[in-house]
Amino acid sequence: MRLLILSDIHANLEALEACLDAAPEYDQVYNLGDIVGYGANPNEVTKRSRELGSIFVRGNHDKACSGLSDLSDFNPIAGFAALWTREKLTDDHLQFLRALPEGPVSPSDNLQLVHGSPRDEDEYILMTSDAYTILADVTVPLTFFGHTHVQRCSLLEKTDEGKTFAPNYKSTKGKQTATLEVRPHTKYLVNPGSVGQPRDNDPRAAFLLYDTEAGLITFYRVPYDIALAQEKIFSAGLPERLAIRLEEGR
Repeated sequence: MRLLILSDIHANLEALEACLDAAPEYDQVYNLGDIVGYGANPNEVTKRSRELGSIFVRGNHDKACSGLSDLSDFNPIAGFAALWTREKLTDDHLQFLRALPEGPVSPSDNLQLVHGSPRDEDEYILMTSDAYTILADVTVPLTFFGHTHVQRCSLLEKTDEGKTFAPNYKSTKGKQTATLEVRPHTKYLVNPGSVGQPRDNDPRAAFLLYDTEAGLITFYRVPYDIALAQEKIFSAGLPERLAIRLEEGR
């Protein structure tokens, strides 16, 4: 089974289409949440996401933009974008986002999907110490998560030795990949990075492909039409910062 894993698209249609164009053949799509929020194409991205696959977990922006949660934890820019998105979404897409399941979701016995963390769907896993604590507690070998917008993997071996894998790309230009072997007796906490708003100083869209038979995770970075995505944000009257940060990758 070849699993295409996407996260944090954030209504960035140009980035999503670039990822799909660059992706190799896949059997199923897993979406780790935050389909909407920040970007200027919430309806188009929600529609495309629904067409791609049926395995989803909800993100905090999916909840806020669909009215399931308030904006108390959002900064003013994120809150403004969430309210704008809520007004723009069609009733059908609003209902779809409201119905997204809370993680963890387990499509199979050996992996689970979450947006933030297995212990709290809105938790940011930023510290390696937190990652290792979570890995010590989980019972499945593979946990895929999003929310931080940073492409990375923490792993815990049978010896309780914790390690971190971060793709080491040669530059921030063009399409590039990095591969991680999934080994037995090891637990993994894997973030595919953000499709629509990366925050690791690399503006390229991010995703991954997990080949279950080969036991390989391939991380991808691909360029996309950032200028067009920015133009749409400006034209929509969304905060300028949401457009500027796309070219900064943070």
